[in-house]
Amino acid sequence: MLKISSRENQRIKQARKVRDALIEDKIFVEGLRLAEEVLRSDLKISDVFFTESFSQTKRGQAFLQKVENFQPTEVSEKVFDSLSDTKNSQGIIIICEKPATGKATIDAALQSNLQEFPLVVLLHQINNPANQGAILRTCEAVGVSGVILTENSVAVFSPKALRGAMGAAFRLPVWTNADFFEVIDWAKEKNLTSVCADVNAKKSYLEIDWKKPRLLVFGSEAHGLSVRERDAIDESLIIPMENQVESLNLAVSSGVILFEARRQRE
Repeated sequence: MLKISSRENQRIKQARKVRDALIEDKIFVEGLRLAEEVLRSDLKISDVFFTESFSQTKRGQAFLQKVENFQPTEVSEKVFDSLSDTKNSQGIIIICEKPATGKATIDAALQSNLQEFPLVVLLHQINNPANQGAILRTCEAVGVSGVILTENSVAVFSPKALRGAMGAAFRLPVWTNADFFEVIDWAKEKNLTSVCADVNAKKSYLEIDWKKPRLLVFGSEAHGLSVRERDAIDESLIIPMENQVESLNLAVSSGVILFEARRQRE
């Protein structure tokens, strides 16, 4: 079994660069649950780092057996702490290839998708990695065709966003760094009717016809959508609320809407 005890080891330096998004084609995955999701997603693995304490647990031993072909490397606790992105790490880190992203990824997903009513989600300048990750996880759960993220959104493969998505980002077709109005024009070309949440909307999300191809748009937590952006969207909806509650957390509201869409489409 290989062992590393120096923070200056070249593989450790390389892993830090991946963690800090300085290497474009790889991603940094920390934690046993996410590491298991990497195996489930068949992503190409380049490095596996673990601590002695991780290797002494039953789950750790079982996982290391699964990745033994990738030459898992034991690192000292100090070296691991210099690499870890969390305060209470489980002692396992994987460096793997970044899934393909881009407009072509979504186009291919729509072409191969057998759903009668494709649903694509557009996340516009979402800046909270926990929210973004939770929304991606919900998107996978309801079977959306793909997710589009505009410029100035949280990096979908950042360590925090990956933890929030719990593996969904590994498998969902994703288009990143998109231009908002380019996406709206693209949706029209694909015959996707766009719809967004708006406090001034007259239709409830329950009254929207989800049995048609849709682009569901969510604006940023802080600013929502601008007037020009809302005007470019075909329809708007509202989630009726009681007790003078004005709004819900973005991840919660997206879950409410997406599961209603799933209910109708089934």
